[in-house]
Amino acid sequence: MRNRQIYYATKQTASSQLSGSLSKELQKKYHKRSVRIIEGDTVKVVRGEFDGVDGKVTKVSLENNGINIEGVKKDKIKGDKFDVYVHTTNIVVTGLNGDDKWRMNKLEGKKPRSVRSEPKSNTEKTEKESKSQPSEKKESSKLKTEKKKKEEN
Repeated sequence: MRNRQIYYATKQTASSQLSGSLSKELQKKYHKRSVRIIEGDTVKVVRGEFDGVDGKVTKVSLENNGINIEGVKKDKIKGDKFDVYVHTTNIVVTGLNGDDKWRMNKLEGKKPRSVRSEPKSNTEKTEKESKSQPSEKKESSKLKTEKKKKEEN
């Protein structure tokens, strides 16, 4: 019965089953044990024929119920190589693809639709500092005029 439910699951349910466990460092950082795997994540195979292989996820396949990892290929008899799909229970996620803002917000425990605060680049900081400096000059000139008025009185 359970196998039938898995076989006839909707794509949304089936894709949620393609989640993998996080490494110890990522578990401490995000306070989660597992995450849905997407293309671009870095994973390590911990069980099976390709045990110990590290690589990036190149494809997530619902049809094959697994993920394709860089460097995980098998040889055909004629000499060609083909991709092997590894089941997500046999891997550990060691690095996350941060392109999906919704996913990263959800992992960090924030509201998924909130705006992420990105680290500011040096150019943005200098622009803000240059904008704030003229206002400081105005304030200093105001102080100078006030001091002159007090001295005159």
